[in-house]
Amino acid sequence: MAKRARLGEKARKLLLRPTVLPGFRLTLAYTVLYLTLIVLVPLSALLFKAATADFGRMMATLFQPRILSAFRVSFGTALLAAATNALLGLLVAWVLTRYSFPGRRLIDAIIDLPFAFPTAVAGITWTSLLTPSGWLGRPLAALGVQGAFTPLGITIALLFVGFPFVVRCVQPVLENLDPEIEEAAASLGASRLQVLLRVIWPEVRPALIAGVALAFARGIGEYGSVVFVSGNLPFRTETLPFLIVVKLEEYDYVGASALAVVMLGVSLFVLLVLGWWERRSASLLQ
Repeated sequence: MAKRARLGEKARKLLLRPTVLPGFRLTLAYTVLYLTLIVLVPLSALLFKAATADFGRMMATLFQPRILSAFRVSFGTALLAAATNALLGLLVAWVLTRYSFPGRRLIDAIIDLPFAFPTAVAGITWTSLLTPSGWLGRPLAALGVQGAFTPLGITIALLFVGFPFVVRCVQPVLENLDPEIEEAAASLGASRLQVLLRVIWPEVRPALIAGVALAFARGIGEYGSVVFVSGNLPFRTETLPFLIVVKLEEYDYVGASALAVVMLGVSLFVLLVLGWWERRSASLLQ
């Protein structure tokens, strides 16, 4: 209790202490107001709608076979895409930070394209590419694999939208990692594998986990790039965001709220685990 009181007193003094830059109270009030209007009010409305709804009806909605199938598709494809992006994103970040080659800046700029690309346009593009007559769908069809309107097509679309999160989380860590540390480890007799596992991996791991978590959270709620390429086939390729839209079009606000609350809870859980992991990693490094 005494330690907690000292920490509270220290925080109060920091808040009241004058700073070089004026306007702390004004900027803090603006920040709180902005977050309240943009984030807290919509989330509160969603939670209030779910809290005032019939709990039994909500549970009945969540355990419908069609809804359970959408859960498996959304979480399964998002997890697979995030795990694949962990490997691909780490490899691309390593190449961009450790090698100089013609077109490196162009490739580095292209990585951010999914952030600026309209998701609906991305969905239409991937659909045209993965259909049996598309550039990617034709060789897949020759192998007996259907790209569009399958979970494979959804996974590829989620790879596209989640890839920048992993690269942009890992890339700054690799840029700040001094190559002299690796050279020192090698001069002491460490093999390349030992340098990778004992020098590079401990530094990169927190950032990689953060990027994968963000890509996974984005994949769960992705709608625009998935709605076209999935085909929205019941019990096969329907996703949770699509079913939320379906519920809203059917004026089933209770069902839509139930699905939205589950997705919100999962996303918040991922972000909380991510924050806990970052604090734990920072405390271990100190």
